[in-house]
Amino acid sequence: MSHQMQYQPAPMGAPAPQQARNGLGVAALVLGIIGALSGIPMFLFWLAGPLGLLALIFGIVGMGRAKKGQATNKGVAVTGTILGVLALILAVVGVIVSVLVVKGAVDEAKEQIDKETGSSNAIKDLGPGATAKYNNGLQVTVSKPGPYAVNPSTVITHTDGDKAYKVTVTIKNTGKKVVKDPTMLIKAEADGKKTEEFSNDKVGPSSHDWEAQLDPGESDTAEIVFDAPPSAKELDIEITPDLLLDPANWKLKL
Repeated sequence: MSHQMQYQPAPMGAPAPQQARNGLGVAALVLGIIGALSGIPMFLFWLAGPLGLLALIFGIVGMGRAKKGQATNKGVAVTGTILGVLALILAVVGVIVSVLVVKGAVDEAKEQIDKETGSSNAIKDLGPGATAKYNNGLQVTVSKPGPYAVNPSTVITHTDGDKAYKVTVTIKNTGKKVVKDPTMLIKAEADGKKTEEFSNDKVGPSSHDWEAQLDPGESDTAEIVFDAPPSAKELDIEITPDLLLDPANWKLKL
């Protein structure tokens, strides 16, 4: 006798079996591996950080899916999460190390510049005859001011009623390298008020063109005259011998 097999149809409305959603766990593992490996050289912190963060997020979501039964690769998601955290730690270490390396390089460069251009002694509130010394070997000296007799027939720049005072400015190269084109920017104040450089046919800006370069051991000197009110008690002179150097300041009693 033949026996016919009968199949029972699935109940209406029964949910079909869900497919495991393992993609995020796998992505976390891959990103975590790449992120952690990128963090080892340290200078790739900019790559390790974002990859580690993504691996951490994907791993946490993947573990959540595995806990709900929506994924079957919990171990992969956990490993990806751990590697993501490791990549983030390596990225932070890389940032710190890179900052320290850059700071060290900047400090070393600054130290080298200071050796070449910075002042090696106090260059503020110097007295008459004092010398401002710079680490590149440049030295600037300003003498004590003395009265300068004004000849009205030769005056080019002078204010009637003012007194004129002369100082001798000497620049010397005591270093081992040639100093090219010393700037020698000179400003002066008398009792806190700006005073102009006196000029006639013998003295004035046109009479002291500084040397185009100073060889080691060479010096250059100029006599400079300033106008000052008759009641002035102090002449402040500021000289910047080079644009890379700090200005030096002399306070001279009149």
